[in-house]
Amino acid sequence: MKRVAGELAEFLGARLEGDGGRPLEALASLETATEGDLSYAESRYLERVRDSRASCVLVPEGAFPDQTTIVVDNPKAAFARAAEWLFPKPSPTPGVHPTALIGEGVQLGDGVMVGPRCVVGDNVEIGASTAVHAGCYIAEGVRIGSECTIRPNVVFYEGVEVHDRVIIHAGVILGSDGFGFVRDGAGYVKFPQIGRLVIEDDVEIGANTCIDRGALGATLIERGTKVDNLCHVAHNVRIGANTVIAAQTGISGSCDIGADAVIAGQVGIADHVRIDDGSIIGAQCGIPSGKRIRAGEVFWGTPARRLKDIKIQQAYLSRLPRIAKEVERLSAEVDRLKDPSG
Repeated sequence: MKRVAGELAEFLGARLEGDGGRPLEALASLETATEGDLSYAESRYLERVRDSRASCVLVPEGAFPDQTTIVVDNPKAAFARAAEWLFPKPSPTPGVHPTALIGEGVQLGDGVMVGPRCVVGDNVEIGASTAVHAGCYIAEGVRIGSECTIRPNVVFYEGVEVHDRVIIHAGVILGSDGFGFVRDGAGYVKFPQIGRLVIEDDVEIGANTCIDRGALGATLIERGTKVDNLCHVAHNVRIGANTVIAAQTGISGSCDIGADAVIAGQVGIADHVRIDDGSIIGAQCGIPSGKRIRAGEVFWGTPARRLKDIKIQQAYLSRLPRIAKEVERLSAEVDRLKDPSG
C-alpha cells in the first residue's frame, strides 16, 4: 500500500511542514534520493536538505520553507520506525519443510516456520510466529520464544533458552562449552560445562558469533542488547540490558557488563572484569583481569585507561622527539662545560 507524507507524520505523532500528499515509495540517503523517496537529516547535515530531491525529509526543529519535512526529535530513530511501518518485511510462510527432522514431544506455536534440513531435537519448544531458517540444529530441550527470527545454520546446544522477538543471524553458535580446564599433573582436565544460556527479549546476535553456556550457572544476555558479528562471549558472563557490542570483541569468562554500555570493535576483555552501567570502551581496548570500569567512564587503549588520561599521555608522547633533541643538546652543553679545553 502506498503511503503519503501526511500519513507518516500522523504515525510518528510529528509536525508536517509542506505537502502532506506527497507519495512515499522508497527510502534513500539525502544525496541519492529522488522523487518518491523518504530520507532523514541529522543536525550536522541540515544544509544538505535544500539540495535533496527527496519527497519528504525527517528533520529536527528548523526552517526549510521549500521542502516537505516532518519535524521529529531524533530523525535517525524516526527514520528506522518509518521504514518498518512503510515497508514491513513479509512474514515467512508457516509450516515444517518436508526435509526437516522433528523429534519427539516438540511443541510448535501457531505460525511457526521450520525450514529445509533443520534438525529439531526432542522436547523442544518454539513459540508462535518464530521462523527457523534452513540448516539449523536445535538440541533437545531448547526453548525459543515467540516472533523470533533464526537465520540459516544456527546451532543451539542443550540448555539454551531464548525469549521473545530475538534475531539470531547465520552461523551463530549458542550454548557451546566454555573454555574451562584445570591443570592436573602434566595435563589438563576439563571442568564441567553444564550450565545454561539465557537470552532475553529483543536481543540481536550477529553472524558467526559464539556464546558459551555457563559452567555451573548461567550465561545471561539481558533484554534489548545487540551483539555484532564475529564476537565471542565466554561462560558465566552477564551482559546488561540495551548494551551494544561491536564486531570481533572477545569477552572472557565471569565478566559482568552493565546496562547501556557501549563496547567498540576488537575489544579484548579478560576474565572477571566488571563494567558498570553506561560505560564506553573504545575500539581495540584491552582490559586486564579483574579490572572495574566505573559507571559512565570512557576507556581506551591497552591496558585500558580513562580516555582523558590517554589524551594527556599521547600529548606527551608526541613531544618525545623534540624532548630527545633538547636532551641531546643539553648533554652536549654539559660535556663542553666539563672539558676545559672546549
